[in-house]
Amino acid sequence: MKRVEASAWAPLAARVFRALWIAQLVSNTGSWMQTVGAQWLLVGHSAALVTLVQTAASLPVVLFALPSGVLADRYDRRSVILAAQFAMLVVSTALTVLAFQDALTAPLLLSLTFLLGCGTALMGPAWQAIQPELVERNQLGQAAALGAVNMNLARAVGPALGGALVAAAGAGWVFAFNALSYLGIAAVLLLWKRPRVQRPPAGDERLMAAVLAGRRYVWHAPGVRRVLVRTLLFIPGGAALWSLLPLVASRSLGLGSGGYGLLLGAVGIGAVSGAFVLPRIRRVLGANGTLAGGAVVFAVCLAVLAVVHSPWIAAASLLPAGLAWIGVLSTLNAAIQQRLPGWVRARGLAFYLVVFQGGQALTAPLWGALADGLGLTVSLLTGTVLLLAAAVSVRRWPLHTTAGIDPQLSDHWPTPPLVFEPGPADGPVLVSLTYQVAPGDQAAFTDRMRDLARSRRRTGALTWGLYQDGRRPERFTENYLVASWSEHLAQHHGRLTATDRHIEERVRRLLVPDTHPEVTHAFDASAGPLVTATADQDPASIAEA
Repeated sequence: MKRVEASAWAPLAARVFRALWIAQLVSNTGSWMQTVGAQWLLVGHSAALVTLVQTAASLPVVLFALPSGVLADRYDRRSVILAAQFAMLVVSTALTVLAFQDALTAPLLLSLTFLLGCGTALMGPAWQAIQPELVERNQLGQAAALGAVNMNLARAVGPALGGALVAAAGAGWVFAFNALSYLGIAAVLLLWKRPRVQRPPAGDERLMAAVLAGRRYVWHAPGVRRVLVRTLLFIPGGAALWSLLPLVASRSLGLGSGGYGLLLGAVGIGAVSGAFVLPRIRRVLGANGTLAGGAVVFAVCLAVLAVVHSPWIAAASLLPAGLAWIGVLSTLNAAIQQRLPGWVRARGLAFYLVVFQGGQALTAPLWGALADGLGLTVSLLTGTVLLLAAAVSVRRWPLHTTAGIDPQLSDHWPTPPLVFEPGPADGPVLVSLTYQVAPGDQAAFTDRMRDLARSRRRTGALTWGLYQDGRRPERFTENYLVASWSEHLAQHHGRLTATDRHIEERVRRLLVPDTHPEVTHAFDASAGPLVTATADQDPASIAEA
């Protein structure tokens, strides 16, 4: 047991990770205090307006996470995080001043909450993508769990402190603490002596092209796509708790802001305690069992809140809900971190954040409208049904295994031998490879080429095709189109991983012994030739150059 606990907390041995973890705990505590203050200022209004606090905080992630992911992949991730911290400091300061002047109307509160959410959207992909620089790859699972522990430890402390402070001194002091809490992360990042990080060349890739490259990678990475599916199935039901808990506290349990903070604290305590038992749970149930079990536990919690009116029973039911929440989220986060290579990591994580935060942002007003129309009991039981359906669906759509997945960079393609130097924007480029397949292996070859097709598309291919020679059936030609020469060079020297190399090696094992694919690079010549061959040039010497 001691060995497991040491493994679970191992990332904290890294000095920078530990310092950022502590600073993040202070910042998250401030964020939860701010959430309680904002929601409680609106409790006297309609249920839909209360739930809009969560929408205002989460919607910016849907709108801006993908461009933020591009920024984090193209520019220094520490600088991106620092910019977000100082921007949120300015917005929080404005919120504090308005609260102390008693000038904070509901529209203004939601607008400033939206701006804080924009800062979170800017920071999120860069923060997630920087984690592999702080810990070893084999500790990413523990680091993800500790990140969830951090958030939920803040949830255990922040709401209670926020509720008490709102009751004792007003919401202005809660907002003031949140403003100061951003300084800790900024200080650690400024003092971090970060090693130089080599980035693959981005060429002339524009913002929308970079977003589309990230989307293309995610779409053609089955393991990443499955993580997003599992997130999408869990979040709508899970969001019911966070959207409706303020209303459960005030309308069903008759609690004030302090009592609401204690309910959120119970969730946090359950999540923190989960850090001690999650390694054992995952070892027994596996990743998919943890996802199914977490959804069932969360569903039971919602059912309890729907039918009981005792604050103590409600708080007791929220303890295992916290454990379930951290179990599901850390499992999903670790699963996607382990699958993404460095060149597209922030963009891939941005898609995850869009699904995670966007699911909460889009469903929160629906839960509020349902509570206004049919009541809290019906709303909570509806969330229960959705979570049970998510648990059952794990059998149909489980997470894929990570066996054989290695996202480390692999620079194994040679520089293309050309007789002229293309410009970075020249293109599109048609890449053709001709294979001599061993007799009897054609069916296995075409089957393995499906994996290679996904590899080509993940790294930049716009179209892909495989053709068999009608006269010599052992000859197959693979064609794929890349948008520009710079995109193809990025394939050569910045995007291929050890997994891609392994896929290529499996294909080449089926070729005729002592043969290699014949590779050609063709450029768009519809407007005229790019280079003119002379009579004294030997084509064979050109091919061997």
